[in-house]
Amino acid sequence: MLRGRARRDRDAPAGTGDDPLDAAQERRVRAVLALGGVPQADLPDGVQQVRLRLLERAASGREAPRDVSAWAAVVASNLAMDWHRAKRRQERLGERLAALRQSAHPSGEDTSVLSVAVAQGLDELPDAQRQVVVLRFYADLPVRSIAEQLGVPEGTVKSRLHTAVRALRARLHEDEVV
Repeated sequence: MLRGRARRDRDAPAGTGDDPLDAAQERRVRAVLALGGVPQADLPDGVQQVRLRLLERAASGREAPRDVSAWAAVVASNLAMDWHRAKRRQERLGERLAALRQSAHPSGEDTSVLSVAVAQGLDELPDAQRQVVVLRFYADLPVRSIAEQLGVPEGTVKSRLHTAVRALRARLHEDEVV
């Protein structure tokens, strides 16, 4: 059945709208995601991600996987791991924020003053430094993604972040905000 589908897909003109996953493959992907710990509500998104990656692979001109079902299962497994990493990252971020709230308990006025001071400090940074700070801390992108998106080495991103954070910290201490 898989060989027949692969042959049919190969013979069909590009962009015919055929679903790259048949029903059995979709069930397998759902099972791998579910066994990987992805919540039931997120399973449709995971299946769509697998479809998207298969379509992107075809669009880039790469040859279709010999065993689409196995390939889809591996991609689903990787997506499940990514889901857990993102969940852990969010939990750690929540814990850090909770710890900051418990230790500081700033009033509304204090947080407003801090927000204004940070915004002013960002305005004073050079464009390249402000860009990496915003991407890293406000968009929550990892250094590797920032480097890829900006077309610069990871070391450059790290250097810009270090310099920018140091400048912001100095500015906040100068203004006696922190």
